[in-house]
Amino acid sequence: MKNALNALKIAFTYVGTVVGAGFATGREILQFFTQYGKWGVLTILLATSLFIWLGAKMMLLAQSIKAASYEDLNRHLFGDGFGRWLSFFTMIVLIGVNSVMLAGAGSVFVEYLGLNYQIGLWFTLIGTFILLRKGIEGVMQLNTIVVPMMLILSMAIIASTASSPAAMRFVTLTTDKGWFMAWASPLLYTAFNLSMAQAVLVPIGGHTSDRRTIIWGGILGGVGIGFMLMAAHFALSAHMPGINQYEVPMGSIAAQLGSAVQLIYILLIFMEIFSTFVADVYGVTLQLRQHFQVRPYLIFIAVLMICYVTSQFGFSSLVSVLYPAFGFFSLLWIYALAVYKRKPN
Repeated sequence: MKNALNALKIAFTYVGTVVGAGFATGREILQFFTQYGKWGVLTILLATSLFIWLGAKMMLLAQSIKAASYEDLNRHLFGDGFGRWLSFFTMIVLIGVNSVMLAGAGSVFVEYLGLNYQIGLWFTLIGTFILLRKGIEGVMQLNTIVVPMMLILSMAIIASTASSPAAMRFVTLTTDKGWFMAWASPLLYTAFNLSMAQAVLVPIGGHTSDRRTIIWGGILGGVGIGFMLMAAHFALSAHMPGINQYEVPMGSIAAQLGSAVQLIYILLIFMEIFSTFVADVYGVTLQLRQHFQVRPYLIFIAVLMICYVTSQFGFSSLVSVLYPAFGFFSLLWIYALAVYKRKPN
C-alpha cells in the first residue's frame, strides 16, 4: 500500500510538472496536436508512449547512479565537460521560464482577481519558499492536490463536449499541414517537456529506492498526461477553427460550463503555474547546492529573487531566443536518453 501511494505521488508530480500554464490554456495542445486535425489522436498516443517510456527510464537511471540533481544525469549521459555545460544552459532556460511563469502568476491576480500585480508575485514567492523548505515532499504534496483537480476538470470538459453535435470532429477534422510536421510535433513536444521535467524527476528517482514504484509512477504519470492531452484535443477539435482566435482557448470552453467551473479553471491556471514554478526552482537549487556550500534556504532565496527581478523586465523576449536553441538540445538529450543502455555491473 505504501509503494502504491508513493507511485501515485510520483505520477501526480510528473503530471503536474509537465502540465504547466501553456498546457492549461490550451495553446500548446492547439500548436502541437489539434492543428494537425485527425492526426492529433495518433500523435497524442505517440507522445503518451514516449512520456511513459522515457519518463520511467529517466527516473530509473537517476536511481541507479544515485543522482542528486539533473546535472548528475547529464554528466552521466554526455560526459563531465559537455554534461556540465548543458546543465548550466538548462539552468538558464529554467530560470528564464520560471521568471515568465512568475509574471503569469501576477497577471492572474490582476486580470481575474482585480488585485495588484506585485501582490500576485509575492504571494507566489512566499508560498514557494514555504514549500521548498519541505524538500521533495513539499513538491509532491502540492501536486497530490493540484493534479486530481485537473483530472476532474478534464472529465467535466469531456462530458460537456460529448453532448455537443461536433463531438466526433476529432476523428474527421481536416488540416492543410504536412504529415512530416504532424509527426515531428509530438517528438518536439515530448523532448522539450521531458528535458524541462528532469529538474524534478531526476531527484525523485534519486530519492526512491524501489524500482517498481518508479516504473508504476512513470506509467501512471505518462497515462495521466496522455489523458489530459486527449481530453483537451477532444474539446478543442469540436470548436475548430473558431477556437484559434482566443488567447486562452480552454478558458472559453470552461466559460461555457458556467461561472463556477470558470472560477475553478482560473484557480487551476494559477495552481498549475505555481506547481511547475515550485518544481523547477527546486531542481535549480539542487544543482546549485552541488557548487555552493551554503545553507539551502539561502540558495532558495537567491533563485527566487533572481526570478522576481527578471519578471519585472519582460524576460519573455530572451526566453523566445533561448527556446529554439533549447529545443534543439532537447532533441539531442532525449535521443541520448532513449539509446542509453545500462552497463552491466
